[in-house]
Amino acid sequence: MAGSGKPTTGKSIIYIVQPSNAPVGSDAKIVGNQTEGTWTREQETVDEQTKLGRIVGYGAKSETFELTLYAEEGDEGQEALDWTYDNESELKIWRVNVSKKNENGKYNARFGYTIIENLESGEPTDGFVEISTSLPVLVRTVPGEIDLPDDFIQAAQEILFETPGETTGGFENRKQPTSTP
Repeated sequence: MAGSGKPTTGKSIIYIVQPSNAPVGSDAKIVGNQTEGTWTREQETVDEQTKLGRIVGYGAKSETFELTLYAEEGDEGQEALDWTYDNESELKIWRVNVSKKNENGKYNARFGYTIIENLESGEPTDGFVEISTSLPVLVRTVPGEIDLPDDFIQAAQEILFETPGETTGGFENRKQPTSTP
């Protein structure tokens, strides 16, 4: 029987990260300006010949996340990548499908610990600085679900609706007005 939903689009997959040394209760940060993401799962096989024929079995598994994004100073998700690389630490990562909430009212996700294999910065003269990174997973990822506020998801995907006078400044540097006593 064919699936009853729509195909998943790349836009509906977001990555949120947190350095492994973040205090308990800290929020994870979305990796901003992501243009591409890849999740690779590989399974090695054991393949031996015997006098009576071939023996084939499962070997080691490995997983890697690869992200491409446009650089933005001050983006907390990108800063988490830099900090993790500079300090040779581990990074917690969640691959979240935000296309729809599941039956529990949460988003399906995969979680794992990674290290930063590389951070590559492409700096064209006529475009944005593009960062690529490879994140090999320690052991493997595990499925689960995550509860994210609706405004977090909207901010990751689109502009939020504002009423007149709600903010000041352009899209990139808008601010809530301060109240005067």
